[in-house]
Amino acid sequence: MAKIAFILLCHKDPDAIIQQAEQLTAAGDYISIHFDARAPKAYFDRIRTELADNPNVTYARKRLKCGWGEWSLVAASLEAIIAAEEAFPRATHFYMLSGDCMATKSARYAHSFLDRHDCDFVESFDFFKSDWIKTGMKEERLIYRHWFNERTQKRRFYWSFWLQRRFGLTREIPHDIDVQIGSQWWCLRRQTVEKILEFTRQRKDVMKFFETTWIPDETFFQTLVRHLVPAKEIETRTLTFLMFTDYGMPVTFYNDHYDLLLAQDTLFARKISPEAKELKKRLGKLWASERDHFGISNEGRKLFDFLTGRGREGRRFAPRFWETEASLGPERELLIIACKKWHVAKRLIQSISARTDLPTVAYLFNEENTDLPDLGGIQDSLSKRHRHRRALMRMLFDYHQSDRMVVCMDTSSLDLMQDFVNDRATTRIMVVQCQFSDDYLQGHAQRVGLAGGETPADAMSRLLPSVRNDVLHEAERIREARFTHYYTINESDPVEANARALGQFLSVSDEEARLIAETPYLFHD
Repeated sequence: MAKIAFILLCHKDPDAIIQQAEQLTAAGDYISIHFDARAPKAYFDRIRTELADNPNVTYARKRLKCGWGEWSLVAASLEAIIAAEEAFPRATHFYMLSGDCMATKSARYAHSFLDRHDCDFVESFDFFKSDWIKTGMKEERLIYRHWFNERTQKRRFYWSFWLQRRFGLTREIPHDIDVQIGSQWWCLRRQTVEKILEFTRQRKDVMKFFETTWIPDETFFQTLVRHLVPAKEIETRTLTFLMFTDYGMPVTFYNDHYDLLLAQDTLFARKISPEAKELKKRLGKLWASERDHFGISNEGRKLFDFLTGRGREGRRFAPRFWETEASLGPERELLIIACKKWHVAKRLIQSISARTDLPTVAYLFNEENTDLPDLGGIQDSLSKRHRHRRALMRMLFDYHQSDRMVVCMDTSSLDLMQDFVNDRATTRIMVVQCQFSDDYLQGHAQRVGLAGGETPADAMSRLLPSVRNDVLHEAERIREARFTHYYTINESDPVEANARALGQFLSVSDEEARLIAETPYLFHD
């Protein structure tokens, strides 16, 4: 009978990881865990302590710092695979999972299913001929070298890319491999995993090539399986049910999706919301049950496409079943910097980004040309961002793969702040109090249409006191809202005071907070 070694890549929520490991090994299967080195060591220590008596659990030999689109995700997978291959000689299959995955069938059904299908389950479509990549870079993922993270080092990523492109610094794809692409959620037989590990030891040229491709977790295993295994032994699909919304982001499943998930021709589903407590409880019990029959209707993706299509035509008659939850999520923390002087806040978040791992976004609800990733069009205009504000923020959290994020808002955006404070996520607000010269206030009056370039000096002098009071009143209204997590820094305060406030607001060390507070020319116009 099949025995599965689960390869789990995770980076947060140690209690959920412990529960997941206990559930998956309860029926005699195994699990090999790679816990991201960016996460606190105390979290990893708790996982090891709680699972110390479970002989069916092992760990990747090294903890690596992983980043989206980087080779580090493949390297972490290989570390966990090697550990599982050595620790569990009775494992017949290796199944890739994340902490957001849960079983949608029983272990009994899964083992029987794998026994009946002597093949590898992996999406592997021809990289160049298929339309798997819908937008953005395609050939450029391979023929140029990518050393930097596109999400956290955007300037370096594109500077390096355009420099190579300008000077024609392309490279050859290894001549004897046909690059494939597909989902990273695969299930491979033991003999296939052994072939892959041997290949990694023998073909250093191919390894070196993939190490500097972009998003290699969508190409590395997919290519090697197709290269090493006869086509008749490969089923080009994933056994993990996942979908992407019309905004290009993963669909999240909630409590009322239980029956839908069980009806799909898959063994697992991704992504299960951390808030879907009842769904997690039911799926956890399901894996350990003796149930061996499931009615497979497999309508999930067709229903999804149908409702999405009707929405695009303005004819949606039913709610989107994949958007039943509007919250950002209680496990997330939104840090809002409210500042009237946009250049001051932008300098501040540049300093925060340089000294911490926190993703930062400038005035996304106030400034049309804010630098935002492609989120399927929801980010295209200010009106769309305001209309879909919570969906936009959820996508940004997912995009940055972080549960904490810093954004900037104008002090006039009190309604936005109140809306996010009312969410189940934790929202912290820091007001940056600046001094306003007459020149700044005159420029502000012109920007908001209260004055023009030809406004007489005497009219402007009468207008400025009202403009000053209005600007100061915005900050005062935020203070009077009495938000639970409210902080301020002030241009006139000493560095020590601002550093204390920044440390509390950002939850960073005293040294990091002081370095941020000492940002050169922070308050200069």
